[in-house]
Amino acid sequence: MPNDPGHAEEHRAAAESGRNEAEQFRQLAEEARQVRDQHREALETVRQEQERLREAAEMARAASEDARAAAETARQATLEAVHATAEALRTTLEHMKVVEEMRRTLRDIRETHKLDTN
Repeated sequence: MPNDPGHAEEHRAAAESGRNEAEQFRQLAEEARQVRDQHREALETVRQEQERLREAAEMARAASEDARAAAETARQATLEAVHATAEALRTTLEHMKVVEEMRRTLRDIRETHKLDTN
């Protein structure tokens, strides 16, 4: 019976209940969107941090390569300095041998000169 006040009240209560459910679903959907947006922002933050770490790792790798190259250059320079020092020592030894030979010769000349004057 359409004019029945009990029926109208049931219909109004059902409509109100439907509106309340619809509002709850709307609120849940809004909360789900907010959570999704937060997750998206968190993922973007993680992605940016990963990119920053990748760039830092690349810079560290490049710095390591530069340091390795500098160490190799220093090693080569040290080897060259050792060789130059060894050559200088050989030359000094040869000069000392020449000086010693000249002293012997001078001593011999003096000995010979002393013998001639006696």
